Amino acid sequence: MKDGVNGVALTVFIIFFLAVTVMGFYAARWRRAEQADNLDEWGLGGRSFGTWITWFLLGGDLYTAYTFVAVPAAVYAGGAAGFFAVPYTILCYPLVFTFLPRLWSVSHKHGYVTSSDFVRGRFGSRGLSLALALTGLLATMPYIALQLVGIQAVLDVMGVGGGSNWFMKDLPLLIAFGVLAAYTYSSGLRAPALIAFVKDALIYIVIAVAIIYIPIKLGGFDDIFAKAGEAFSVKNPDTGKPRGALATGPDAQWAYATLALGSAMALFLYPHSVTAVLSSKNRNVIRRNTTILPLYSLMLGLLAMLGFMAVAAGVKVKNGQLAIPQLFEDMFPDWFAGVAFAAIGIGALVPAAIMSIAAANLFTRNIYKDFLRPDASPAHEAKVSKLASLLVKVGALVFVLTMDKTVAINFQLLGGIWILQTVPALVGGLFTRWFHRWALLAGWAVGMIYGTWRAYDTPSATQDHFGNTNVIPLIGEKGYIGLTAFALNVLVAVVLTLVFRATKVPDGVDATRPSDYTADAGDPGVQVELPPATAGAPGGH
Repeated sequence: MKDGVNGVALTVFIIFFLAVTVMGFYAARWRRAEQADNLDEWGLGGRSFGTWITWFLLGGDLYTAYTFVAVPAAVYAGGAAGFFAVPYTILCYPLVFTFLPRLWSVSHKHGYVTSSDFVRGRFGSRGLSLALALTGLLATMPYIALQLVGIQAVLDVMGVGGGSNWFMKDLPLLIAFGVLAAYTYSSGLRAPALIAFVKDALIYIVIAVAIIYIPIKLGGFDDIFAKAGEAFSVKNPDTGKPRGALATGPDAQWAYATLALGSAMALFLYPHSVTAVLSSKNRNVIRRNTTILPLYSLMLGLLAMLGFMAVAAGVKVKNGQLAIPQLFEDMFPDWFAGVAFAAIGIGALVPAAIMSIAAANLFTRNIYKDFLRPDASPAHEAKVSKLASLLVKVGALVFVLTMDKTVAINFQLLGGIWILQTVPALVGGLFTRWFHRWALLAGWAVGMIYGTWRAYDTPSATQDHFGNTNVIPLIGEKGYIGLTAFALNVLVAVVLTLVFRATKVPDGVDATRPSDYTADAGDPGVQVELPPATAGAPGGH
């Protein structure tokens, strides 16, 4: 590790940061509608984005600074198990191709801004809608915090923010936060949509250079794999087990496969993913994006390889999240290290902005308007959402500054388990109205409680809690807790639906029609307000 501040890298980083700051504020006038004081404009970019803008927005949304830092860090720490992110991003696109166009269509038809809006309209239940909204908020907050952790990792490696004074140490992060908050408040979703072009271009350039330049400096891939294999074979004196492996062994295959499948099912149900999807201008934009987004999976596979390179290069860090920034610092010329750090930093700003907007939309539509101010006007909704986005970012900042980073990571891992519990109501509701609303709510509660409890109670080699795998009932194999919780969720929902149907428990009113799920922009019909969540005869299909 180099001593002091890397002035050249810091200068390049600041130049890029200033450029995207200007873009963020300029975005307020980019594609702006005459009537901009509503959630459609501020929170969904006017629902006007085409194929390429949506592609960059979704890429900036899903492939974050945390991805850039954490995926190769997982490979650096344990070997091939960290590659689970590659198959799960491949698996998810065929899955989402089946339901995202339906979600876009019904949301466009009825003016839904969040997934909870759809659930309320579909099942006529404010309680179920609230449950999904709270799940989304819980899962999103630590995710935003981890984007700030990514910025902090880059600043640490550049030598910025050191010293014993807490204010001076955290001042660069506070400045980055302030700029992010300001242009998000001003420009809404248009800011990250515009900045995503720069972010993705930088990431592709950095990875292309890294995958060629670093192996040349390290003697080629043969030497990289040989050195990594030797390092992973060394046994941990505390556990008596090897550090990792170049390939997953038979005992890890169930855990690997179930984690990949569960993560694939959950990825596009996060509020920020839904927000990016609903910002598209028509149904075909979503269909096209599910076919071209796998290009990012190629990038992700190359990105994961950096973990092996960090091991082969002899990078030594106490915090594994610093491994890749430190590899760039050690391997690249100072000026290009600055470019790489800018890619990570901007890779944090884009998703953090989208996540805060998505969380604010959830609060405004499904908590504030549903329970506190039902008569809120569109302009008032937009104002509340802007303020809520600031509060969400403040909460994430406090999380980063006051808590151990492991806590943020643990909560983010829990977020995947929690989001998976929304599948029966959200994805199931897009295809069938058979489930009873109270059965779905009970299944959600069982999945949330079981998943949280088992995740907390499961140790790993490095920590006492949140090991993130567990023994799958009946087959006795190690597997992803979230998928087991999801299976219990579905079981409870099915059984209770049969009970409630048999006992004729009143169901909610379905505000949607079969044709709504295939509607496209320009089709006849107007957007309507959500109906009151009152009991009545079930409808729909």
